Amino acid sequence: MHQERRGALLVFGSAAVWSFGGAIARFLETSDSWVTVFWRSVFAAAFLLGFMLYRDGPATTRKLFIAMGLPGVGVALCFATASTCFVVALSYTTVANVLLMQAGVPLIAALLGFVLFRERVSLATWAAIATVIAGVAIMVSASLGGAVSPIGDGLALLVAVVFACATVITRRHSDVAMMPAVCLGTLIAAGVSGGLVGHFAVSGADLGLLFLFGAANLGLGMALFVTGARLLPAALAALIGTAEPVLGPIWVWLIHGELPGARTLLGGSVVFLALLAHLAWQFHQQGRAADNTLPPGAA
Repeated sequence: MHQERRGALLVFGSAAVWSFGGAIARFLETSDSWVTVFWRSVFAAAFLLGFMLYRDGPATTRKLFIAMGLPGVGVALCFATASTCFVVALSYTTVANVLLMQAGVPLIAALLGFVLFRERVSLATWAAIATVIAGVAIMVSASLGGAVSPIGDGLALLVAVVFACATVITRRHSDVAMMPAVCLGTLIAAGVSGGLVGHFAVSGADLGLLFLFGAANLGLGMALFVTGARLLPAALAALIGTAEPVLGPIWVWLIHGELPGARTLLGGSVVFLALLAHLAWQFHQQGRAADNTLPPGAA
């Protein structure tokens, strides 16, 4: 029970950190998506590698990279794909479309977990997933009238699928430390984008913002997520992660003064209340289960 609560807090922390991405991106002057992906990935890799070296030392860090095996490589490829496609998708389609695709992550994770590993999902979790999808749909409904971009929306859907895959793999192989995997993922993304970028030059202001975008937003968010996701059912971890699109518009409003519309506020409230209600129910159930396992008179 204690581990699940810790996991829930860590995953929520990752969603909170990631939710600042839109506010940071609004400050960037560069319009080249591949330049953004490259520098963001480089700074995220530096942060994650530096953290592991500080925490574990060079010898243990090397052992962790070797010990992650194929599950770690799978998670690395998933996160490399997700972080790259997310930035590129925003240059083709609207933020609204990307957020709507992200709302499907809990559903995809739940289905993958059940089909592949028979990880059962409670009716309450299914209800919360449906409510979250409805809430995000309300949030973005006001800006879905534009032309649909098959490339942008396809990339956004790919982000949702690979993120759900990473969540399921992390949960399934909870004995494997996935911090090296996400570090490898950022290195893969840096290598791919570095081969496609026309130039690496950015302004000093952009370089500082890209450091924040990479080290704090991407790197710290990934570290929190893979640490917490291994302690939770895949569907629940993905469900908590949907706090990101709810918090994102709030930071844009507070930092850039862009007031969210009525539908954004309504949909965000639906999502937030669904998450709070489900977490409260989850912890209540765990508390009852813990009380039932106590010997007579132990309470």
